[in-house]
Amino acid sequence: MSNMIHLTIDGGPVASAGPMSILQAATRGGRALTANVGCFGQGVCGACRCMVRREGEREVSTVLACETPAENGMQVSFIDYFTPDRPHRYDVSEIRDSWRFADAVQEIFPEAAHCRHCGGCDRACPKGLDVQRGVALAVDGDFAGAGDIFDQCVMCNLCTLACPERIWPNHLGLMVRRVTTALTLRPVDLMRRLGEIERGEVTIDLAGPDRLQAPTTARQEG
Repeated sequence: MSNMIHLTIDGGPVASAGPMSILQAATRGGRALTANVGCFGQGVCGACRCMVRREGEREVSTVLACETPAENGMQVSFIDYFTPDRPHRYDVSEIRDSWRFADAVQEIFPEAAHCRHCGGCDRACPKGLDVQRGVALAVDGDFAGAGDIFDQCVMCNLCTLACPERIWPNHLGLMVRRVTTALTLRPVDLMRRLGEIERGEVTIDLAGPDRLQAPTTARQEG
């Protein structure tokens, strides 16, 4: 058939009628959907990352199999998913302002300040994000700018594979987006009131007309 596409996936020949994506070619070639397939329910988005060499080319590029068309003569190798060897643990609720935010970035991602500016993360990103600039903005405290850059990140971890400083740029970007959202998408007066309640400066009286009052001890002292 003239529309048959022949390629190699993880060392094995695959032939199927096209057009199709690399992921579709893998499934039609008998690949078990137990790994590297986030959008089918077996993983996370970005799990279908792979290395690709096109026919007649020497260069190897990193792509997402779900959105990359399969081509004749293409050589494909899927990259197994992996998790950080040092998980980044933080509590978003403890970061109440931009000052604490900047300190948290330095504490949780100290490697980010040692970026070599080699550009490897940019070349590895299958979404074409300006990863290196996003890391630099986060280090400089421009969290809104960094969050915008990482907004389309699919957490494929390819930038981490390419980083000699092991910065985990995508996880830094995820933290920036989480904290920026927590700090900006709630009204300031609501956040202030919730803080007062949490510290015991006011109590909630469900039976009262205004439902909020100062603690009893504070009223007596006043």
